[in-house]
Amino acid sequence: MANDLIILAYSGGLDTSCILKWLIQQNYDVICYMADVGQDEDFRKAKEKALAIGAKDIIVEDLRKEFISNYMFPAIQMGLVYEGRYYFGTSLARPCITVGIVAAAKKLGAKYIAHGATGKGNDQVRFELSVYALWPEGKIIAPWRIPEFFNRFQGRSDLLEYAKKENIPVSATPKSPWSTDENIMHISYESGVLEDPSAIPPAGIYKMTRDLQQAEDYPSIIDISFEKGLPVMVTIPSGQEKALIIKDPLTIVETLNKLGGQHGVGRIDIVENRFIGIKSRGLYETPAGTILHVAHFDLEVYALDKEVLRMKRYLQEKMADFVYNGFWFSPEASYARTCLELSQELVTGTVTLQVFKGNVTILARKSASSLYNIDLVSMDVAGGFSPEDSTGFINIHAIRLKEYARFVSNNN
Repeated sequence: MANDLIILAYSGGLDTSCILKWLIQQNYDVICYMADVGQDEDFRKAKEKALAIGAKDIIVEDLRKEFISNYMFPAIQMGLVYEGRYYFGTSLARPCITVGIVAAAKKLGAKYIAHGATGKGNDQVRFELSVYALWPEGKIIAPWRIPEFFNRFQGRSDLLEYAKKENIPVSATPKSPWSTDENIMHISYESGVLEDPSAIPPAGIYKMTRDLQQAEDYPSIIDISFEKGLPVMVTIPSGQEKALIIKDPLTIVETLNKLGGQHGVGRIDIVENRFIGIKSRGLYETPAGTILHVAHFDLEVYALDKEVLRMKRYLQEKMADFVYNGFWFSPEASYARTCLELSQELVTGTVTLQVFKGNVTILARKSASSLYNIDLVSMDVAGGFSPEDSTGFINIHAIRLKEYARFVSNNN
């Protein structure tokens, strides 16, 4: 009788390498699936490693363009930020990867999809909810929630010992046991010494961004153009006759990552609230995402009607929770995204900004679709505004303040 086929979401790191071996020892046939979402990975070496451990095959799929065009840029268009600080690098990659792995499972006739997400984290929720939304009849194997597995492997030290015993090469060591998640949008760092929020991160831990002491000593000026809220072009003056003009989404992100990283832009160290109710500490580097979000926000305020902007703020907060919690493919997220995309009809234009020593500073903006009226706001011309109307406007708003003051005065 043939063994059941599992598609394992494989990263090549400590957890999934050990899980691969463990699944094989449980008499499963395992095909590994690796999504290239822009992480710094030697995919040839990872493939050789998986096959050496015992995988039947390994699929490596380049999803960088899909990730940027279908997830990262729409998140910027919608203005998605979790708890005011986190730009969703990991949260956005999970539904993107799930689309690829579900397609592979269906094509190969797999019975299960397996992953290495911890039982305490957000990724297990994001991954599995996405799988069930795309493949309702699918089944999940999550070793970190199986007693036979988690009783044997209490943590990373046990995995390292197992890896050594089974001759599985891993990059993590007892001296630097933090976990990373990397894609073209960001790198995150957590666990190990980082679990203590009062501990200062070890020197040299960051990979995408320079420390401010080593950042460039000159600013970089960038023009970022948007169409209906989506980034479409980056222009970088070169000091020569012709500026560098970039329109390819992948190249836009790579270029802004490089420039932002050189200036130490997009680095944060935060405590956040996980969906399952645990607070966790994470370090994030998101240079291109930070630059694009700052530019988009400025253009949005410039272009949109005041009340539309405020209504959008409410919806984007809800959408941010949907994405963070793993509901990218839910009906509520679909509805919210449709509304948020509709709000971006007028968000077309160009923002000029400067990146320097960790800061993204807006210098100017222009838009043919903006509701900004220079004559109306001018202090030099009336522009159709009647100053005497302000008297009634102020008097009406003053009524409740006067009544409150009388109440306080009469009751003291």
